[in-house]
Amino acid sequence: MSTKEFKRAARIILVGAPGVGKGTQAERLMKRYPQLSAVSSGDLLREGVRNRTPLGLEAEAFIKAGNLVPDAMILKLILDKLKSNRWVPTQSSITDPSPTQPSKDPSASFILDGFPRTATQASRLDSLIPVNLVVSLITPVNIILSRIASRWVHAPSGRVYNTDFNAPKVPGKDDVTGEPLTKRADDDVETWKQRLKKFDETSQPLLDHYDRKNVLWTVKGNSSNEITPKLFQELDSRFA
Repeated sequence: MSTKEFKRAARIILVGAPGVGKGTQAERLMKRYPQLSAVSSGDLLREGVRNRTPLGLEAEAFIKAGNLVPDAMILKLILDKLKSNRWVPTQSSITDPSPTQPSKDPSASFILDGFPRTATQASRLDSLIPVNLVVSLITPVNIILSRIASRWVHAPSGRVYNTDFNAPKVPGKDDVTGEPLTKRADDDVETWKQRLKKFDETSQPLLDHYDRKNVLWTVKGNSSNEITPKLFQELDSRFA
């Protein structure tokens, strides 16, 4: 795969139903555009809990009680990550009255994964840092169901494999570490249908929010391989 250089910073969100292949597209985008990094709210939370950071311990208390981690806490995790990479001014705070001025350097490009999930969260993110592309990924439900059945993950790294189109080199083993792959606890049809229902309830207001800001772009396809070239073409025209 040939690589491309960005000429300006890309701040991207991928939106799509559970199982649509957001992780696959994010990995491919980062290979294509070396200046692009992933910022995953879920990974930041898990890292904080694992490293026993003050924020991680606070978040763990919410998780153990069966509650959602508050938006303000997720935003602080994201902002701390952006500050540590010097992509936003180090004095930035989630209580600032106006959005921070992010770096225009192409190396300050990132894909934000896992947040926001609702229009309310998107508004809070707007007040922190402006996003300049939101991609809505659309794949038919029956295809996603079959994809979930053949999905395996390497839990420590978050790498995702699919025995139909992105199989590991050695069946059941992670390509990088050789460690065993596992199934996600929520990779069953009934759990997925519940998650899809919740996604449908919250995603349209979220997409409408970004449509009003003129940063929404929609791409449709039956497979990740069908979507990827369209995605590359769009990012080339916007940022490269």
